[in-house]
This record gives sequence, structure tokens and C-alpha cells, in this order.
Amino acid sequence: MDKALHCLKKYWGHQEFRHLQTEIITSVLHKDNVLAILPTGAGKSICYQIPALLNKGICLVISPLIALMEDQIDSLEKRGIKALQLSGGMNQNDTVTAFDNLLYGNYKFLYLSPEKMESELVREKLRDIPINLIAIDEAHCISQWGHDFRPSYLRLSELGEILPNVPIIALTATATKQVEIDIIEQLGLKDPVHFRSSIFRQNLSIGLVKTENPMGKLKQILSQKNEPSIVYVGKRKESIIYSDFLNTQGISAAHYHGGMDRDERSKVLNDWLDERTRVVVATNAFGMGIDKDNVRSVIHCHLPLSLESYVQEIGRAGRDGKPSYAYMLFNDYQVTESANLLENSKADPKFCRDLYIQLNEYLKISPGEISDSGYRLDISEFCQIYHLPLAKSYSALGHLERENVIRFAGNPKRESRVILIDAPRNVLDRSESNDFEGRLLQVLLRNYGGIYEQKIRIKESFLANKLGASKHDIIRSLNLLSKLEVLKYDESHGMPELFFLMPREDKFVFHSIKNNISARNQVKKTHLKSVHKYMMNVSMCRNRQLVDYFGEKDISNCGLCDNCRKSDRSETSLTFAELADRIQLMLIEHGELDFNQLTEVFATETKTLSKTLELMVEKGRIKLNLRDKFELIS
Repeated sequence: MDKALHCLKKYWGHQEFRHLQTEIITSVLHKDNVLAILPTGAGKSICYQIPALLNKGICLVISPLIALMEDQIDSLEKRGIKALQLSGGMNQNDTVTAFDNLLYGNYKFLYLSPEKMESELVREKLRDIPINLIAIDEAHCISQWGHDFRPSYLRLSELGEILPNVPIIALTATATKQVEIDIIEQLGLKDPVHFRSSIFRQNLSIGLVKTENPMGKLKQILSQKNEPSIVYVGKRKESIIYSDFLNTQGISAAHYHGGMDRDERSKVLNDWLDERTRVVVATNAFGMGIDKDNVRSVIHCHLPLSLESYVQEIGRAGRDGKPSYAYMLFNDYQVTESANLLENSKADPKFCRDLYIQLNEYLKISPGEISDSGYRLDISEFCQIYHLPLAKSYSALGHLERENVIRFAGNPKRESRVILIDAPRNVLDRSESNDFEGRLLQVLLRNYGGIYEQKIRIKESFLANKLGASKHDIIRSLNLLSKLEVLKYDESHGMPELFFLMPREDKFVFHSIKNNISARNQVKKTHLKSVHKYMMNVSMCRNRQLVDYFGEKDISNCGLCDNCRKSDRSETSLTFAELADRIQLMLIEHGELDFNQLTEVFATETKTLSKTLELMVEKGRIKLNLRDKFELIS
């Protein structure tokens, strides 16, 4: 391990390894297959990067997100380590050139998405590359019992045939025992060495706050500390609404969601990393691979759909080991809404069967027929013809893909997008002109709400029909308006290809998929039930509930969460600063408390409590209101 430690110091500047890193790296260097379950921020990437650097050859890294791959490649290249990514936009010649560079360019890492592994050319070329290690990041994506299942991960089981005798390390931040077993079975890991680190974070104080005014409570929390924070919301539109609200309250914030351009997302991320922006309000598209150690609070203004995603998201707070906070702001409406969202996202087997039959009819495929080539599918047009709900159809297509009935090449949800960027008055004036562009603006304004706030998906064919024009006319005019800086127009280039992976057999397909579809729906339901159970348990330590869920045992009460603070009677040993922090947490949760109520919660001497409250008033953290109750100063 001397060489490994030298490598750590040389490239990363760290003087010692973190918990379990030494043991994992030792196993990888011994050519063992490894499954490593380490919490967010525990340094998973170093566990395969250092062994890869110490051995001859190239490390193949499978990662689910392009942004995550780009971040890791940037990080390696800053350290003088050459890494290459095969992107989806590469043609055959580009791919061949990339593999030539790998062979002769002194590269140490090749990053691929699981979808890229489906290319026959990529598979053939990999056989010619001296691969020394296969690293599969976010390995929980391979399990249909996990919270982020991706069908393309299932095909990674073929890596053992393509690259025999190459050791595999599978890494993830969250996995129940059932998911852990599934990862091993699906990847075909032979005699893997297991490593599992506790998800328990001693510096993270968890609090659940029931409130009918989440925006007001959010402002109250963020007004207390001028440090970096992440706010998670459930919908893209909410990310805009909440960030706009915070900015009006003097708290610098930016929104982030998966529908934004890469350049827009990069700007938001970099402004936040460099602390030009204090708060990012985001959907769950934000966070994977984010390396910022001084995030002081992670606040959920919606209900996560699984405890796995919740643990990953709150784990982004306090990686520097300093006291940090995780809040969940909720109310009865959000509990009901989460159940409705789950119900709407489910695709029942009968709907999947009907959609499969309609797909075959739409593409004129006869019973027993299968084609080697793909079919261009305009999913919006297809849904309009058969009067199908678009969101539910996407969900059903995902189920059919998971069952290896069909496969999409490319992103099936990619559509053209438009956002109005000129001043509203100017746009309105322009729309009143009687030329084609003016009439086009009128149609955009009437049919697409929120087109000033974010990029909205549009269909050129729909606009053409409204204006009695051709699709070409619409594209030409949108490009013209884009040049005039009236709007920004991102044109979709082509439709995704749909491949059928088995001959058309309607009854066989239905009987082969219905049980698995029902099972996955049940998994989603079970995940959400676990979240509701966690929320409603107001007696057991929050951290103990979480570690129990992931199969860990025998940890003591954390003493920091909202449930522990209700029952804790050991505050006599707390310093003034520690007691002040706990008082602040109680006031965030309850809004206001009088001296007697605080005495009931904190079993410290009244003199100590009085002195602490006095100091907090002097420092402007709290005030005594007209009802003789203490409250936070916003």
C-alpha cells in the first residue's frame, strides 16, 4: 500500500486514506471482484482510480450520467491524468479514432455510458484495448428493486464475456440487502469481496418540519446562516418559483433542472461552487457527482419517493465534517400529492399490452415479424393518433424496454424547445405585426404557458397546423426570431429509433411482462410507504430509522435529530454554542416557544438556558415577541 499512498499524495494531495479506502484498494490490486457501498462523499472514485493508475493498461468506467463523467474527466485531467469519454454524438469514424487514441495516447481511463456499451463497434474495439479494471458506478441502477433502475445496466452482465478475467468493482452510495444481492447476481460477480460503510453521519442534524407555509419556513431557515445550501423540490416549475422567491427575500438563489441546456446547468453549478450563488433550488437532477464539502444545509420542500434517494441527497451536506443540517418541510397536501404522483407514474400491464399492439399497428408490423433495422418514432404523433396520455405512454415504453421487448436508441423525450428572452412588452409589440413571425409569436403565447420562465417543449408540426404552414416555414421563422434575440430555439435533430427485440407475439409479450411490471409497481409503492413511515415515526431516532432500513444495526441515538431532541435530557453538558444551535432548531420547527416550553425540552439549568437565550438575543439570532415567546429573526 506504500505505492498507493504515494499515488494519493502525488495526485490528490491527501496524506491518508479515508475509512475503508485502504481495504478496498488492496482487494482491487489483488484482482478481486469488489462490491463497495459507501455513503455520498466517502471517496468512491479513488477506490478504482488509484488501482488503475498503479497497473498497466486502461480502466473502463461505466457511469450513468454524462455530466458526472465530464466532471470526473475534468478532475483527472487537472491532475495530469489522461481520460477519454465516448459520447453518444460520435459517428463510426470518430469512435474508431477515439479507440486509436486510447491505444497510443497514454490514456488511463475510458468513460462510457451503459447505453454506449450496446454498440457492436464499441464491444469489438474493447477487446483490442488492454483493460486492467472495470468500474461500474451507481451500480444500484442494475437492480429493479432499487430506486433508480436503468434497463441498459442489465446488459452489463455481458462484460464478463467481452473482457474475461478482468476484475470488476461495483460502487454505489445506497443499497438495501436485497439490492446488494441483485447487483451481484445481475453482474455475475464471482466471489466478490463486500465492503459496506455505515450511512450514519455524526455531524448531520435531521429535522422534519410540518408546515402549511413551506416558502416562509424555508426563508426562515436560510436566513440564519449565510452558507451554501441545496433546496430540493419535486417539479421543474417549482425550482423556478422557489428560487425567484428567495431572490426577492435577499437570498441569492438559482434554479436547476434536467430540462435546462448543458451551458445553463454548468453556469448555475459553477456559480454555486464558487459561491457567487448561495442556494441552488433543484429537482433531483442536481447532485450526483457534485463535489462541494461545505454545504451546510439540504432542505427538501417535497417528499422524496424513496429513502435511498433521500439519503443520497441529504448526504451532500457537511462532507467537511462540520455541523450541518437536513430539513424536510412537509404538509398533508404533499403526502397526498406524492401518492398521486406515484399512481400516475405506474403503467399497468394491460396498458403496456395495448400500447405494444398499437405500436406494431402504427409501424405496420405483422404477427411473427421482426426487423434488424430500427423505426423512427414520433412519440407525440403516435399518442395523438391513438388518444394516449403522453406521460403514461413514456412510462409504458420504459417498462417494455426493461423487459427487453423494445429498445430506444437516443433520448426518446428529446423535443425542440423555446424560451422567450426579449422584454415582454417588445414581444407583445412584435406579435401584433401581421407578418408570419408575428402570428407565430401569437400562437406561442396562447399555447405555451411559462414560456418566459423556462424552455418549453414545442412541436413544429403543431405550430404548422395552427398557422396553415409547413414545418419548414416554422423552423425557418423560429431560427430568424432566435437571430433577432426575441427567443432562443433549440431544434430537435431527428427522432429516436425504436428497435423491436423479439418477433411480434402479442399474447406471449403480455404474459412474459405482466408479473414483472406489477412487481416493479409494487417496489415503487413500497419505497413511498417507507418514506411515509419514516415521516410519521416521531419517537425513534431518525438516523436509527435510516440505518435500520439499510440493514445496519446497533447504533445509538444520534442526539441531534428532531426526535432525539424531544426526548433528550442530557443537555447539561452542552456548551453555550451547542445549546444555541439546538434552540435554533427547535424554533425553526415550532416557530415560537416561551421560556417554560424551552425548559421542558432542555433539561439544562435554568440559569444556563437564560444566559444562552440572552446571548442569542444580543447577537440578533432571536427576539422576544409581543406574546412573550422567543422566535427567530428572519
